[in-house]
Amino acid sequence: MKTLRILILSLVLSIALLLPAAAKIELCPLFTDNMVLQQKSDAPVWGKAEPNATITVTTSWNKASYTASAEADGKWMVKVRTPKAGGPYTMTISEAGESITLKNILIGEVWLCSGQSNMQMPVSGSWAKVTNHEQEVQDAAKYPKIRLIGVERMTSSKPEDNFTTYGDGWMVCSPESIAEFSATAYFFGREIHLKQGVPVGLIHSSWGGTVIEAWMTKDALQGVKDLGTQAEMVSGWPVEREERRAKSQGAVEAWNRLATTFDAVYAEMDDFKEPKYDDSRWDNIKLPGNIEQIYRGFDGHVLVRKSIDIPAEWAGKSLTMRIQGVDDKDVTYFNGQKIGENSGWNRSRSYTIPAELVKEGKVIVAIRIMDTSGNGGIPGNDQSFYIEDAEGKRLSLAGEWKSKREADYSLMPAKPVNMYNEPYWSTVLYNAMISPLVPYAIKGAIWYQGCSNDDRAYQYQDLMKLLIADWRAQWGYNFPFYITQLANYTALQTKPTESTWAELREAQTMAAQLVPNTGMAVTIDIGEAGDIHPRNKQEVGRRLALQALNKTYGMAIECSGPMFDSYEVDGEIIRIKFSSTAKGLVVKGDKLEGFTIAGADHKFHWAEAKIVGDCVEVSCKDVPRPLAVRYAWAHNPLGNLYNTAGLPASPFRTDSWQGITISKTSRY
Repeated sequence: MKTLRILILSLVLSIALLLPAAAKIELCPLFTDNMVLQQKSDAPVWGKAEPNATITVTTSWNKASYTASAEADGKWMVKVRTPKAGGPYTMTISEAGESITLKNILIGEVWLCSGQSNMQMPVSGSWAKVTNHEQEVQDAAKYPKIRLIGVERMTSSKPEDNFTTYGDGWMVCSPESIAEFSATAYFFGREIHLKQGVPVGLIHSSWGGTVIEAWMTKDALQGVKDLGTQAEMVSGWPVEREERRAKSQGAVEAWNRLATTFDAVYAEMDDFKEPKYDDSRWDNIKLPGNIEQIYRGFDGHVLVRKSIDIPAEWAGKSLTMRIQGVDDKDVTYFNGQKIGENSGWNRSRSYTIPAELVKEGKVIVAIRIMDTSGNGGIPGNDQSFYIEDAEGKRLSLAGEWKSKREADYSLMPAKPVNMYNEPYWSTVLYNAMISPLVPYAIKGAIWYQGCSNDDRAYQYQDLMKLLIADWRAQWGYNFPFYITQLANYTALQTKPTESTWAELREAQTMAAQLVPNTGMAVTIDIGEAGDIHPRNKQEVGRRLALQALNKTYGMAIECSGPMFDSYEVDGEIIRIKFSSTAKGLVVKGDKLEGFTIAGADHKFHWAEAKIVGDCVEVSCKDVPRPLAVRYAWAHNPLGNLYNTAGLPASPFRTDSWQGITISKTSRY
């Protein structure tokens, strides 16, 4: 009997060895428990298996089965027909006896949410928190039919078909899952969920500080000055991340060592840091700010100096100098003595000024700024650049500084490209963080990005339109696309001025007006002077949702504040006509603010403005023959024009005079 059992077992094993191995089914990371599929759509479902394997997908909502054969590379895809919103349901994916069952699936509305740090900003994270964040986190438990999935930040030289999620795939909205999730995306989705009464799925894919061209395909950038060439360069990089690291790391490190030697040679070459140094022939520059405002395309050392008055009560006391960041490196001096140095454009500086250096009266603060590539200078806002005492009393360092170019990095070999993980190159984020999501069925997309392209606002006019067309082409249909206009930021405008952010807002407005099935949420009144990441993301999400509720879901609600429509010159008055006025224009405050007016000399003056019906009449006694009007034209402008729905007027200008960002076409 024992011999017979052994023979039978041997026979079974022999037959098993002759049979083909069961194919291992791999699903795209978008397909997990708790997911949301777009309602009333032919929703693609895809993954990998053994070549030529037959995959069957069965759905519980209609008891239907869908089959597909894997291609030679193992890729397969089916399209499942989804019903109207509802659930929970299950989906089973099977092949040759192996199966995966996905549970707790909802059918509803799916939105892709992307951009830079203001889209990335979490509800209650380690680096940023929204207004009333503790209550918002607690209240997330009320919305289990909102589902969340996030794409880990990654770069790639070629379009990918896989990605890594943060968290365990799709997550049910809860206090635990919402804290680190995109606040703008969540508040947008919550509004859709509440107003439409359907489940909502939110796919979050963003990366702080990034440029729009990083989110676009190589094909879309062909013909775009500088960026098309850059995209072609990126496509030649190694596909494997570790190979890219190995290929570039040594070269980058060697260049950095050379730059350190180069910097050290120049660091002691002159006495610009000394109080008696004569800087009368130097240039004037405003800091915080980009050094390329006066030194276009320059990479190297820029010396800056400022005279300040130390109050008597600070004499003999230790002080602290704070800088939000220096792009890229700095050596900082106080009255001729070095007080600190650091590197990293987004790394804040905190330098101690020893008590023995602190004397009453005029002293010199001097900084050697070393910019290795791209923009350079001191980022941030006026409130983030100061000296303070132990009690927290501050002396602002913002304003006019003296500046001079010195060491030019063009004297060094060109800086090698960091191919490994730098997210600022054309296509690298589309390839890694958007391509793997295509063609998951989505209702539409929301977008919050722009400040990293502000010095190229003219170019952004085309890039924003190209990105929308690009994504729609990849998905194969013209889904709704809603843009968040840049909020107000930095010190409040005190005089008429040129502004890169104003020009970027104009570019966003143009895209929303010229591209069909789009819209824009104006946030010019809910930013913060001292924080580029305003905390009131609830209102940002609500205003984006107003666009979608009106234009996508057909609700009869006001979704926009006043928008510039047309103008006419009537003697000394320019009359501005607006659309989207609801039941009329209103002013928040005693009188209208934020309007400037100019004549043939192109010099803008503050103007008197008053509401007359659906128009605003603008004039100024100093401009008897006006030609142009601008409204809310600054990084952080005055402006208090609204409609009766309580939505703010969008910044605008009536002129087409050449702006300050017209010539730059690349970050590098």
